[in-house]
Amino acid sequence: MSDVNGKEITMPQLAESLVQATIGKWLKQPGESFEAYEPICEVITDKVVAELPATEAGIMEQIIAQEGETVDVGAVICRVRTEAAAVPAGAEQADQPAAAQGNAPAQASAGQDMSGRYSPAVQRLAFEHGIDLTRLKGSGLGGRITRKDVLAAVESGTPAAAGGAGAGGQTHRQAASSPAAQPAAASNLLPDAAQVPVRHSGLHLADSPRIPTIEVGEACRGETFIDVTPIRHTIASRMRQSVSEIPHAWTMIEVDVTNLVLLRNKVKDEFMRKEGFNLTYLAFVLKAVVNAIKDYPIMNSVWAVDKIIVKRDINLSLAVGTEDSVLTPVIKHADQKNIAGLAREIDELARKTREGRLRPDDMQGGTFTVNNTGSFGSILSYPIINYPQAAILTFESIVKRPVVINDMIAVRSMANMCLSLDHRILDGVICGRFLQRVKENLEGYSLDTKVY
Repeated sequence: MSDVNGKEITMPQLAESLVQATIGKWLKQPGESFEAYEPICEVITDKVVAELPATEAGIMEQIIAQEGETVDVGAVICRVRTEAAAVPAGAEQADQPAAAQGNAPAQASAGQDMSGRYSPAVQRLAFEHGIDLTRLKGSGLGGRITRKDVLAAVESGTPAAAGGAGAGGQTHRQAASSPAAQPAAASNLLPDAAQVPVRHSGLHLADSPRIPTIEVGEACRGETFIDVTPIRHTIASRMRQSVSEIPHAWTMIEVDVTNLVLLRNKVKDEFMRKEGFNLTYLAFVLKAVVNAIKDYPIMNSVWAVDKIIVKRDINLSLAVGTEDSVLTPVIKHADQKNIAGLAREIDELARKTREGRLRPDDMQGGTFTVNNTGSFGSILSYPIINYPQAAILTFESIVKRPVVINDMIAVRSMANMCLSLDHRILDGVICGRFLQRVKENLEGYSLDTKVY
């Protein structure tokens, strides 16, 4: 007989500096069963929604931390009943009543073929890495494919399905055709037609944000009430903290990016064929900003009451906004990457954001923030500093304007760059020089500039 044990699930430390997190949504309710590595709840931290997977199969027994509740790391959030490993056939099975054995279809016998049944966690992992599950040999009970089998296939370079379908194509269709796997497949796959485009800023997103719940007041039909989500509450707290603690100042510079436009137009098609993703202006901007920070490292600092801490690593935060939230994923060690490397990081963060796979570590460690507000047509903005950094820079929309060059009027591609600064750390002189260096770097691009 399987040994059934009670177990307390605690809030894990999803990142090194994490001390607490908020329960966003419970994916399993009391009485519902789950498999090993299957998500049981969504956890919100640093404006990232992360799924908390179960470490072993079991049944949800009691939910302790409610949705929207902030919980310290290590605190108990729920209790589950887990089933120990199945005993060898004939050892204790003979002691079970025949009726009890017949009422346990979820417990596969050693001879039952489970190779065609995939858990949602396994399907999701295989889809992310393009693994064809039909090519794998499962090490689980009854030959079932486990998460460890998929990870081993990723490391060994197992090929995807024919035609590039991978786990998202042929494998998922086969899994969906099985009656046992059809509910799991239906709940995890969305057709391309369901992907509704939304407005975006910074990185280009393609998924629909969560729509807040709207309640209409009974007393006054002219008003509506929108529930404040945990993510929106976190954003409000951070923005209020930044504005109340940091004395903001603002400055702007105009940049001639005509040569940059010509350079990108020259290399973007070849870059797309070689890399498989778009080369945006943002990669060139980040490179220009990184090189300017190297010359003026005080821009890469934080206020510490009795001292100013200058960060050695240049980790660029990218402000990513949708109609639902603003995220700031981080490119670590941006100073060690070329233009192509920065473009690759931008594309990776964009895909993680679209698929909801940003981890808390992806959001931490930023030392300077860049926001591509020009992606939605802005030509001038006053950004709020990403606390506790010293500054935030926005790259505005590129527009053609008449400018005077050598007493002659010419039509050039121009863009504004706006800088909000912490006036406790930075003054106008140093920020003016920093912006001038960014301007020089951007205007210094030519058709001979290498992206690799």
